[in-house]
Amino acid sequence: MRPVVVLLLAVGLASGSYWVANQVQQTQSTQSNRVPGTRVTGTAPAIAAAGDIACDPNSPNFNQGRGTATACRMQATAQLLLNEDLAAVLPLGDLQYEVGSAEAFQKSYAPSWGKLKSITRPVAGNHEYDNPGAASYYRYFGAAAGDPQRGYYSYDIGQWHLIALNSNCSEVGGCGVGSPQERWLKADLAAHPRKCTLAYWHHPRFSSGHHGNDPNTQAFWQTLYAAGVDVVLAGHDHHYERFAPQTPQGKLDPDRGIRQFVVGTGGKNHYELDKIQPNSQVRNADTYGVLKLTLHPTRYDWRFISEAGKNFTDSGSNPCH
Repeated sequence: MRPVVVLLLAVGLASGSYWVANQVQQTQSTQSNRVPGTRVTGTAPAIAAAGDIACDPNSPNFNQGRGTATACRMQATAQLLLNEDLAAVLPLGDLQYEVGSAEAFQKSYAPSWGKLKSITRPVAGNHEYDNPGAASYYRYFGAAAGDPQRGYYSYDIGQWHLIALNSNCSEVGGCGVGSPQERWLKADLAAHPRKCTLAYWHHPRFSSGHHGNDPNTQAFWQTLYAAGVDVVLAGHDHHYERFAPQTPQGKLDPDRGIRQFVVGTGGKNHYELDKIQPNSQVRNADTYGVLKLTLHPTRYDWRFISEAGKNFTDSGSNPCH
């Protein structure tokens, strides 16, 4: 077993600065793919997330990447990211439609969200795996996407620990109890006992959208809940939704529950809402945008930022467990 070594890429930081840590060596059981550290000025780093992003360049709505008023709005949501001072961008899967090919990534994702590639920490969606093994996705993002055989990894931003998981379960040996990914998750949480932790993947465990609840990630929730994790982000359903803190069984738990956000609003198109799930607090199915999270040492602030010309928003703050 090798010791944990955390490399920070400079010393002598000025007061009020922080780093995205690059963990370059770990024990085998918790090995993670890491990207170079990023310095950002400020006392509380901010991240932004959304999934279901870039249209196929062959889509009739592509319009040379500009989209239409109602679809292919990846340029508009990318501009929201560029307007913010962010430590990281978290694309929540289905980054490039329809089959995540290398050509499509270059023509659609790269000129929009790809402008923030240097601070991007992605997870893969099912459309990435429509390209066998999600090969073009892993080639485009390189080490930032984790080991191509796994696609799950973790890293630190400020005083928070962030965990990127792969909910394309059949591609990585499963997501259930005892699976390689679930065992890795337990080991990673044990190795990083932080006050504040966030996890994210593509398919939401709870959703009032077209696809609805996905039980395949139940074991993730059980492990995360037992470790006191605070926030889960997901996409897949093309709407925005905020849930109250819940148990893995979907029961309200304001003290130890995990708050989940569904943010499938990256630009591709919208899905209508379906069966409204218990503990769903806020929903919107007609506005593209991104979720911004400010990661304070003992709490987080959230704000949904709508594309230009739209008025919907959602904001609030919550302490960490």
